[in-house]
Amino acid sequence: MRNIGIEVKKPEGTCNDECCPFHGSLSIRGQILTGRVVKVYGKTAVIERELIKYVSKYERYMRKRSKLHAHNPDCIRAKVGDLVRIGECRPISKTKSFVIIEVVSNASD
Repeated sequence: MRNIGIEVKKPEGTCNDECCPFHGSLSIRGQILTGRVVKVYGKTAVIERELIKYVSKYERYMRKRSKLHAHNPDCIRAKVGDLVRIGECRPISKTKSFVIIEVVSNASD
């Protein structure tokens, strides 16, 4: 298992995925974000992030949501409802430039 240079919990499983940061040759660089998995299909997971911004004109907070596509390696296997940490990597496909590096909390917790 490779050291990816980020303080995260190592996955228990193993995989032969080339796009896995722990068992393949994919490097993590750039942003590290946290979000909730809303959809999983194939080796892709859709991550939804909720952003809260203060609007001074109305003296209120505004909630925004954004969705990102991330690679879901076989050794991690995040499920719908999991809170995950994702890291930016090279473009894996047209829409995927992030990979799941850690499951922070499970949907069953």
